[in-house]
Amino acid sequence: MPSRPSKYRATRVALRRTRLMPRWVLQTDERAATWINGASDSVRVDTAFRRLSHAADRGLLWFAAATALAIGGRPRAALRGVLSLTAASILANLIGKRVFGGDRQLLDDIPVGRRLRRHPTSPSFPSGHSASAAAFATGVALEAPVAGALLGPVAAGVAYSRLHTGAHWLSDVVGGVGLGAGVALLGAIRPWRVPSHPIGGPGRAVALPSSADGEGVLILANESAGRHVARRDPLRIVHRRLPRAVVRVLRKGQRAEDVVAAAMRGPRPPKVLGVAGGDGTVSAVAHLARQYGLPLLVVPAGTFNHFARAVGAVSADEAIDALQAGAGLSVDVGEATVDDAEPITVLNAASVGVYPDFVALRGGYEERWTKWLASLIAAAKLARRLRPVTVAVAGRRASAWSVFVSIDRNDPRLVATLQRRRLDDRVLDVRVLHAGGSRLRAVTSLIFGRRTGAVLRALRLMPAKSRIESFLTRELTMTVRARDGVLPRIGRDGELDRPAPTGAASFVLRMRVVPGGLLVYSAGPDRTE
Repeated sequence: MPSRPSKYRATRVALRRTRLMPRWVLQTDERAATWINGASDSVRVDTAFRRLSHAADRGLLWFAAATALAIGGRPRAALRGVLSLTAASILANLIGKRVFGGDRQLLDDIPVGRRLRRHPTSPSFPSGHSASAAAFATGVALEAPVAGALLGPVAAGVAYSRLHTGAHWLSDVVGGVGLGAGVALLGAIRPWRVPSHPIGGPGRAVALPSSADGEGVLILANESAGRHVARRDPLRIVHRRLPRAVVRVLRKGQRAEDVVAAAMRGPRPPKVLGVAGGDGTVSAVAHLARQYGLPLLVVPAGTFNHFARAVGAVSADEAIDALQAGAGLSVDVGEATVDDAEPITVLNAASVGVYPDFVALRGGYEERWTKWLASLIAAAKLARRLRPVTVAVAGRRASAWSVFVSIDRNDPRLVATLQRRRLDDRVLDVRVLHAGGSRLRAVTSLIFGRRTGAVLRALRLMPAKSRIESFLTRELTMTVRARDGVLPRIGRDGELDRPAPTGAASFVLRMRVVPGGLLVYSAGPDRTE
């Protein structure tokens, strides 16, 4: 006979579920649970469903299936399945459970032979296992229907195992399956793609040296340029349209400054310095272009290409069109100085706090997974172990989740100002997200973009406006304190810097805007978002 605490808890569960679910859903859940728990099954059946449920913990079963698909010649199916699974898991576990919640079945009501090793205690709705199973199977089926058909019964078995073991109610499982399948289908209709539209405002139009065939142009390319994105190989386009350009692919250990210095000492120094890579590579080469007084040609070859899009170089062909026409812009840049080191050029933004921690975590997964999947995994992990940084900004001390310093004005709706919206405002746009409140809200506000942010705001998963401080300035001095004896990283255009003195208690970051500090080729000064 149930103990008095069990009766009390049963009453509390019933009351909480009544507030969350319509009566007909509660009645259906109760009937389904009573029928399943009261059915007499063999020990082998109970053990099989219990083991199947455990096999799907943390997606291990599906990652194993993805590995088998990749080895068997179906890498696209494996990738779509894993991406769908990861997105559904994050939506179910980090958002859905926090928004809807709900208590699970009482352990006393579940037959002993069916109970899991540890009865789950997290919020019940929706079922994360069911969401992951449905998302993976549906994602695979979209690329490889036969493989998806084979995985369908396994996914259904995992979903039912959550009912058989008493881990979830029927509504939890149905909700999870619907969420998972919906995420996978949405990915098929609106697949993740590389951004393909300009985002910047107009800079000051200038005439730059033109080159029809690449003569006088030195282009530095990141070794992995274009490797992780769904677009035509930018270097092939460069070689075809600019046959006389000198292209140097930077291998591991090679420094861009050494290559450029050698070229400038040569008998025919370049008149134009080009770069094919992501924002970090572009920022490094932009610094050299400013140092040698050369115009910069940006060939987008990274994942996001924030600066390239800001200046209208959406594709390699558009960048080359601008070079051949001699069309360019004079744009603002930033200079960042750490303690007494030499100033470093910043094109988009510099930051301390959440975003550099996120980039560092993501880097550990990028070799095994795509950047998209690595980003989702890193965001999920960071939400559990996020720590604030202590800073002194403009003479005022604060504990903050992050501080972003963007070059020129940025989107007022964003906390993470990664994509500059203007090119010639001559200001720094500073955003301070003060610590406190939900870690999940801090991570979502700083990791996800504007469109996702609109959804998160509707779900009340963004920080309160009172915690976000924003101001404009020409120069900024910020002192950053060490955390547990370790100086926080600095994020700069997608790259990470760690201040050198490991035993130091703090470092000082100084930033200033340099009006018209860079000449860059652009498809045209008139652009809209």
